[in-house]
Amino acid sequence: MNSTVIISAVLSMLAGIGIFLVACQTMSSNLEAISSSKLRSLFRKVSGKKLIGVGIGTVTTAAIQSSGATTVMVIGFVNAGIMTLTQAATVIYGANIGTTITGQIVALGMTGRNSVSTTVIFSAFAGIGALVSLFGGSDRIKRWGGIFSGFGMLFVGLSMMSSSMETFSSLNSVKNFLAGISNVILLVIVGAVFTAIIQSSSVMTSIAITMVVTGLITLDQGIYLTMGSNIGSCVVAMIAGLGSGKSAKRAALIHLFFNVGGVIVFLILGFVISLVSGGLIDFGVIFARLFPGVPQIQLAMFHTVFNVFTVLIFLPLTELLVGLVSKIIPEKEEQSSAEEEGRLYYVDRNMLKTPPIAVDQLKKEIINMADIAMRNYIYSLDAICHLDFSKQDQFDKNEKELDYINRELVKFVVELSQLPLSEKDHKYVSTTFHTISDLERVGDYAENIMEYADTLKSENEGFSESAISEVAYMREHIEALFDKIIRAYTKKDKDALQEAYKIEDEVDRITTRMEENHIIRLNKGICTAIVGSQYMSLASNSERVADHFINMGKMVNEW
Repeated sequence: MNSTVIISAVLSMLAGIGIFLVACQTMSSNLEAISSSKLRSLFRKVSGKKLIGVGIGTVTTAAIQSSGATTVMVIGFVNAGIMTLTQAATVIYGANIGTTITGQIVALGMTGRNSVSTTVIFSAFAGIGALVSLFGGSDRIKRWGGIFSGFGMLFVGLSMMSSSMETFSSLNSVKNFLAGISNVILLVIVGAVFTAIIQSSSVMTSIAITMVVTGLITLDQGIYLTMGSNIGSCVVAMIAGLGSGKSAKRAALIHLFFNVGGVIVFLILGFVISLVSGGLIDFGVIFARLFPGVPQIQLAMFHTVFNVFTVLIFLPLTELLVGLVSKIIPEKEEQSSAEEEGRLYYVDRNMLKTPPIAVDQLKKEIINMADIAMRNYIYSLDAICHLDFSKQDQFDKNEKELDYINRELVKFVVELSQLPLSEKDHKYVSTTFHTISDLERVGDYAENIMEYADTLKSENEGFSESAISEVAYMREHIEALFDKIIRAYTKKDKDALQEAYKIEDEVDRITTRMEENHIIRLNKGICTAIVGSQYMSLASNSERVADHFINMGKMVNEW
């Protein structure tokens, strides 16, 4: 066989790997968009029950075809403080089970080789999906076209890899070299390193399946390469954890210990089986007997069994694993300057791996920002009406947090808006820039009112009882308006929004009456010009606070 044929085989293998990776990404992004509402619903159900966490991790990974994306998303939840380490661990366990689906699909696609290969049949989905995407009327239909296209491309890439493997299998030098790699530890390391490079255990498993089917390697070699791919898949999570807080680092370490631990257990088990049987039985022999004549099914089934049994082993040990990583990465007393300045409560950049979940968490972060802004408004009213500055420190902390959230959330939204989103999510994300700005302005008006309170205190002045009563009436209406707006924003409740509009009209009338009553008090000498100036500014600022909350509610009409 000449060098031209060998070069062609190498290039064919690289092309197959590339197409397979692109196919995985295409399927993943479109599946995320299609199943966004279901994914959101699933993650809301994460609880203290470990089996539920495993189920959620399994279903999510099977749905989006990416254990890496699921794990990175979980790290984001942990870093944001939404998910405990125990909950994260169980979801990560499930992600390892879910990722075996790809191997099962690949194995299925390599059956029927004596007649019309299912690889050819499934490859045709690439063309069908492309036509659906091109001529589909709605965004949802185009997404389904993308899923079909990605599914078909999986098998186009698989066919190219298989073809190149068949070429290599005819070379005695290649076969002899691979046959010489019998050390199981070395095979695990090779599988781990290759997976770490391409950052896809699915591709590594698929390559191993094609190598076994074409006879390039034995089933037992393929098994240990696949086990190594589980360790290599931790690289994505470790990278995500390095740039995050200590909780995220702990979650990434749990993922590493879980995967490495599973491999160690099976290495020991394999050694014991071989020792007891006198070297006559190994994992390859066992699965060859269980699924005779179908090496692709044999390896795919081992991959599934390996991950399921690893979960069963580690599930009862979860608390011990959490305790171990907590000791390795202990709590630190000192806070970083970023933590002192503020933090995001519900979103983390790692969540951008799964845009539908990121959108859901973005809404929660905006509601949290609104709550902080509203609390500061209330603190400012207490200060100006009663010259009560007991909440000054909390007010200042909240103001710093609002500035921080405003700055960081805008960055997050910019990145999120550039990702593939469903039409509904895209409409929502596009409105959030205005909403974030409106809430930041509410914080600014609260800061203004606090400054008015400082002025009154320095001048040894204060509001009259009637003025305080009017401010309390204004406060009551703005609190009611805020409750309606949050309900409208959270549940897309148009009726609540209409009720908020009515309250806003009343706020406008209250503002007018406050101005009129101020003139009366000023003429009667009940209040001074300095007090009147601060009072009028307070009334005006309060009306604008209501306007900005209404602007937040109006965005519901844009989704």
